[in-house]
Amino acid sequence: MLTFILHRLLWLLPVLIAVATITFALMHLVPGGPWDSNRRLPPAAEENLNRRYGLDKPLPEQFIDYLADLAQGDLGVSYRSLNRPVSAIIWDGARVSFTLGFIALLVAVGFGVPVGLLAALRQNTVIDYASVGFVSIGASLPSFVTGMLLLVVFSAELHLLPTAGWGSFRQAIMPVLALSILPAAYISRVTRASMLEVLQQDYVRTARAKGLREQVIVMRHVVRNGMIPVLTVIGPVAAALVTGSFIIEYLFSIPGIGRTFVTSIGARDYGVIMGTTLFYAFVVVLFNLMVDILYVFVDPRIRYQ
Repeated sequence: MLTFILHRLLWLLPVLIAVATITFALMHLVPGGPWDSNRRLPPAAEENLNRRYGLDKPLPEQFIDYLADLAQGDLGVSYRSLNRPVSAIIWDGARVSFTLGFIALLVAVGFGVPVGLLAALRQNTVIDYASVGFVSIGASLPSFVTGMLLLVVFSAELHLLPTAGWGSFRQAIMPVLALSILPAAYISRVTRASMLEVLQQDYVRTARAKGLREQVIVMRHVVRNGMIPVLTVIGPVAAALVTGSFIIEYLFSIPGIGRTFVTSIGARDYGVIMGTTLFYAFVVVLFNLMVDILYVFVDPRIRYQ
């Protein structure tokens, strides 16, 4: 197991280098620069700023300098935030995004898994049909559409919840719901399909023939063996939720890393764009590794050499 974890962590380096290379290239292919705004800077001032931040160098040299700083743990500074370190910007935004995403993940898993399991155990009943209806509606609504519907109903019409901000329970209700409904529907669908497949296995029939209680069969055989596909989808879902939702954070004016990333793209803030992209890549790799490790605890037959 330790060898497997070290091997996966070593692969993190080439993954981050590849992400940095692609992001750097695409970032500089987009027209415009960090000093473009409604009020154009004088050519002399723009030249001085480019010289100060090394933007007057050839692009390959800029990229090599960035990788050299990155190897020392330096993500650079923000051009638009008074030279504030990118690492500090990411840390401040990540704390909010992690909190929002973790709560949304708990809601999605806590609702999606039981609903999918119950639908599989009560196949072709009213409960199963209601589950399929929820999955169909939830999976067809993007999070930003759900967010706008919630804003219209609970803020504009009923005046029950605040439209924006972060820091109180009432401010978190609509963003959490907007983020969690779609992944909850997806997790529910995968759980139902996985559990139905396990329920058809011979060892489940054998357990019932031996007279084991249905509760024991479900918990010991069905749930445990049916969780492998569910864990597989929970990994990317968790990474997407915990690292922040760009549109939802922007829609509800939440000071998370997703909103920071959106504003940095509009401002051509190269340091923040590179730093947040690498942070996202790191979190996705980390969550996938955690899911692979959880496989061993869910299914003892899995062993990593």
